[in-house]
Amino acid sequence: MNDCIFCKIIKGEIPSTKVYEDNDMVIIKDIAPQAPVHLLLLPKEHFANIVEMTDAQAQTLGRCLKKLSTLVDELGLQGGFRLVSNKGADACQSVEHLHIHVLGGTKLTEKMG
Repeated sequence: MNDCIFCKIIKGEIPSTKVYEDNDMVIIKDIAPQAPVHLLLLPKEHFANIVEMTDAQAQTLGRCLKKLSTLVDELGLQGGFRLVSNKGADACQSVEHLHIHVLGGTKLTEKMG
């Protein structure tokens, strides 16, 4: 997508603080953190959200999540973390490129809305 901010970040056209990258994904620091550790897991392939992904994209996302599980110590998430994926306007999805918020680094509140 030519105008997708996350696609531009993935291509290196917009600066970001990358903490991990492989063939399937990039993990960057969120520019407006909501927790001491607030990262965005960005699949490199563009698709709008979890509802619109194909079976192949779901497999890629599965690999990304599995890899995330091996990066816990490196990313400062030893005490636990929360994954959030917003879908649509009611969930406040601000960028139409699937991304997973990874929040941790402290005891998170139970409030979810």
